[in-house]
Amino acid sequence: MSQNAATSRRILHVTLEPNDPMRLARLSGQQDEHLKQIEQRLDVTIRNRGNAFQLAGANAQARLAARLLEQLYRETESEDITPDMVHLFLQETGMSEAPAEEQQDTAEDGDVIIRTPKLMIRPRGGNQQQYIREVRKHDINFGVGPAGTGKTYLAVAAAVEALNQQQVQRILLVRPAVEAGEKLGFLPGDLAQKIDPYLRPLYDALYDMIGFEQVNKLIERQTIEIAPLAYMRGRTLNNSFIILDESQNTTREQMKMFLTRIGFGSTAVVTGDVTQVDLPRGTRSGLIHVLGVLDNVPGISITRFLSKDVVRHPLVQRIIDAYDRHEEQDAREEEEQRERRRQAREAARSEAMASRHDDSGDTH
Repeated sequence: MSQNAATSRRILHVTLEPNDPMRLARLSGQQDEHLKQIEQRLDVTIRNRGNAFQLAGANAQARLAARLLEQLYRETESEDITPDMVHLFLQETGMSEAPAEEQQDTAEDGDVIIRTPKLMIRPRGGNQQQYIREVRKHDINFGVGPAGTGKTYLAVAAAVEALNQQQVQRILLVRPAVEAGEKLGFLPGDLAQKIDPYLRPLYDALYDMIGFEQVNKLIERQTIEIAPLAYMRGRTLNNSFIILDESQNTTREQMKMFLTRIGFGSTAVVTGDVTQVDLPRGTRSGLIHVLGVLDNVPGISITRFLSKDVVRHPLVQRIIDAYDRHEEQDAREEEEQRERRRQAREAARSEAMASRHDDSGDTH
């Protein structure tokens, strides 16, 4: 082994206090599944005797693993640890190259904790934290990126917090009535009944944060309104927190209509995934259009989430990355085909001109 390779590896000793066998068992998981998950993701070796842990691996990875064990052990004081939680903490630990001290300050920063009646929600990773900071500072905000990055859930949480703190008088959650290739005209019921299943994720988020009975009471009082985007036309929305979800399925006209509904004392959050457009062929997404129109406009924030921000099953992140690579390859191939067609047209044009020149020479 080279001297550089030898010096780049490190053995760290970490003692977790207090020495609580129950908490240590939660940390390790069944048959040490949580420790094995950390070993695999960070390429380290973890050994422990009681609360004394030995970590072996590359210098940076060993330090990351040590910090992660300390963070997870703090969590065991109030809740069980699950493989999904380990995955989330692994993502959060690996998202930033900032020093450990800086990351700890960020994680403990009260500005990036969302307080709702039933849950206290801590955004995971730099992008989610920055997203909430921007929502709290700006009147119009865009959260754009793959499914599973928390952009809608966090927006709903911010809305509930604002309502609970009496910063706004009501919450409006809207979606366009175009979904995944289904023809709403062929479904039974009026428009509200047809769109209701597509609004279910918004209801679920509210139930998590407020509770089933209280959500229904607030809906009855119209303090919370969940509706298709078409119901926004002709309204001016003052003192409201408005979320437009699945905005990639708006047309340019619908997006402009929505943004111009926003009145005094209101906050708007527009969420969407530009890779999941379900509009009819030939119709340009209002989200894609508006991101170009409003880029760098003062007072408007745009947070772009990446596959690394996905907080679902680890395979989801890999699936998104695979699709991104495939789409990039398709785009390159289409560009190459266009270039070949252009060259073929130019060659044909040159050949035709040469042929006409030869014909004119023959006539003389």
